[in-house]
Amino acid sequence: MEALKTFPLGQYIPGNSFLHSLDPRAKLISSFWLIILLFLLKLNISYLIFFFFLVSEVLISKIPLKYFIRSLKPLYFLIAFTFTLHLFFGEEGGKVFFRYGIFHITEKGIQMAVFMSTRLIFLVIITSLLTLTTSILELAHGLEDILKPLNYVRFPVHEFSMMMTIALRFVPTLLEETDKIIKAQKSRGAEFGKGSLIEQARKLLPIIIPLFLSAFRRAGELAEAMEARGYRGGKGRTRYKKLTWEMKENLYISFIIIFSVFLLSL
Repeated sequence: MEALKTFPLGQYIPGNSFLHSLDPRAKLISSFWLIILLFLLKLNISYLIFFFFLVSEVLISKIPLKYFIRSLKPLYFLIAFTFTLHLFFGEEGGKVFFRYGIFHITEKGIQMAVFMSTRLIFLVIITSLLTLTTSILELAHGLEDILKPLNYVRFPVHEFSMMMTIALRFVPTLLEETDKIIKAQKSRGAEFGKGSLIEQARKLLPIIIPLFLSAFRRAGELAEAMEARGYRGGKGRTRYKKLTWEMKENLYISFIIIFSVFLLSL
C-alpha cells in the first residue's frame, strides 16, 4: 500500500535528454512497437540484447533509476506470482530438479519463469520511459495527430485522446487519494493484508467506495471547469505549440526498425 504514493505512472520528469527532445509521436509509435516486439521475441540471445537496449534507453533518458524501480513496486506480487506459477506448474522439459505431486521444477520451467516475469518488467520499463520523458500535453497532441486519419470515419479523435490523457494524468492523483483513504481507515482501526481472501476483499470496500465517489466528484469539477473556460471539443481548436518531426525522429525510428529486424532474425 505504501508503494502507491510513489508509483510514477502518469508522472513526467522534465529533462534535456535525447528522449525528452523527441517528438511525442515518435515515442508513442516506438513504444507501441517495442511492446509488440517484446511478445514476438524468443527466449534466446535476442532477449538479452533487448535487455541491454532498455538499459541504454534508461541511461539516455537521464532519469534516476529509482523512478523505474518505483514503477515496479505495485507489480511485485504479480511478478512473483507469475514466476512461481511457471516455476512449479510450468512446462516440463529438460532436467528435473524437483517433483512432488502436481508440483515440479524443471529446466524448461525455470527458463519460462524467468522469461515471463522479465517480460512484465520490460513492459513496465517501456511504458515508464514513455510517460516519464513525455508531458501529458505532448502525449495528448501526439496521440491526436497519430489518430487523425480516423477523422474521415467520424471517429472522435480529439475527445478520445483527451479522455486517454486525462485518465493517465489522474492516475497519480487517484493513487494519492487511495493512500489518504487507507491511512484514514487505518487510524480507525482497520487492518489490511490479514485474514482470508474473502475477508481481505471485504476490507477493501471502505477504500473502493470513497475512491469512486472522489473520482466522480473530481470528474464533475473538471467538466465544469472546462465548460467555464469555453471548451467545446476539438472543432476549430488551434495549438500554441505545434509538433515538429525532424531528422532525429527519422533516425530514431529507422534505428528501431533495423534493431527489430536484427532481433527477430536471431
